[in-house]
Amino acid sequence: MINGQTKTGFQYEIDETKLDDMEFLELLSAANDDVLQIPKVLTAMLGEKQKKELYEHLRNENGKVPFTEVRNALFEIMESNAETKN
Repeated sequence: MINGQTKTGFQYEIDETKLDDMEFLELLSAANDDVLQIPKVLTAMLGEKQKKELYEHLRNENGKVPFTEVRNALFEIMESNAETKN
């Protein structure tokens, strides 16, 4: 398991085998061309429960979950995983 925490304080746990999966890589690749795929990437990586927890963590005072914050969290999680592997 990969355990981590984003700069905003969101704690996550990822089964590393999920990241070493060709279908996950295809989702990630699709998200590079189509940001509408990001929710699928988050579900594949974190699972539905942790994705919802991330959204709640990032929800602002207006009750919205800013896309830029979700994107930043995803990039941060992926970068920290890449650093862990190196």
